[in-house]
Amino acid sequence: MLVTGGLPSARPSVRADGRIPVDISRDPAREAAERELSRPMYHENDPSLLQRAGDRFWEWVENVLGTAAGFAPGGAIGLVVVVLIVAVLIGALWWRLGIPRRTPAASAPLFDDSRRSAAQHRAAAESHAAAHRWNEAVQERMRAVVRSLEERALLDPRPGRTADEAAAEGSLSLPAHSAALHSAAREFDDVTYGGRSVDHQAYQRLHDLDLDLERARPLPVGAVPGDGA
Repeated sequence: MLVTGGLPSARPSVRADGRIPVDISRDPAREAAERELSRPMYHENDPSLLQRAGDRFWEWVENVLGTAAGFAPGGAIGLVVVVLIVAVLIGALWWRLGIPRRTPAASAPLFDDSRRSAAQHRAAAESHAAAHRWNEAVQERMRAVVRSLEERALLDPRPGRTADEAAAEGSLSLPAHSAALHSAAREFDDVTYGGRSVDHQAYQRLHDLDLDLERARPLPVGAVPGDGA
């Protein structure tokens, strides 16, 4: 630096190559670098937002599995065994209970427009059962039960009657079978409107109820349940 009359010279120093050095403070230099790095040419090969999200997800899964393996007996192998056991249990429940059902908002009529006898409904139920079509077998057997009660004049034939209504009305003259009738009506609704699948045991319960009702003595009109009549 030159000194003139005891004061620093305003002329900047010159490097050996003849250039004047550039002195930029820290903040402007950082901002200039950020502007330069934000140019699209530097990001052409960057992963997409979806790829980055996927990478983060799999990192999270890896961390979770690593943590679980640390607590599972036998480490990673023990974790695999636990996962397999849980999968088998879920599969068994799904097979046993069928598709998870929604509670129907209201029951639809039990019968369609066709008029068939109890014997015809029983024959249809047995045909479905022989083919292991348990849902259809349960439906037809419940219709046989209700039609039989109508044929015995224990229920008034009424179009549009639901399974729940038939169970409630049938319980008035056959109170000893009230619980079984209501259970059968719920099973019918679950199969028909709730999307649930049943097995041969459900059909066997309805089959046995149908036979029991055929042999049951109705409660006399005006009698009180439990009075020994």
